Amino acid sequence: MPQPPKLTPEQRTAALAKAAQARRARAELKELLRTGSVDVHELFRRADADEVLAGMKVFAALAAMPGLGKVKANRLMEEHGIAENRRIRGLGARQRQSLIEALS
Repeated sequence: MPQPPKLTPEQRTAALAKAAQARRARAELKELLRTGSVDVHELFRRADADEVLAGMKVFAALAAMPGLGKVKANRLMEEHGIAENRRIRGLGARQRQSLIEALS
């Protein structure tokens, strides 16, 4: 099994800080989704502009939306042919459009 790359303490600290910032950004977006401040159109617009948000899993974003929980989000993804581990950046144009139509 390959070993992870050897990092200097400074590189490790920088990588940990970058990961923490990404988690914070995704958590903030999920909170905005949860409160209804951001809709699916805005979600895709922000993901197109921000690489960190584009790496967010579609399931996590859908499950955070009001009226959708884990079960409904999973069912919605199955209906639209979206794999459970798909990230926002990995959605095709048709998948995006079908989600927009379903959630609008």
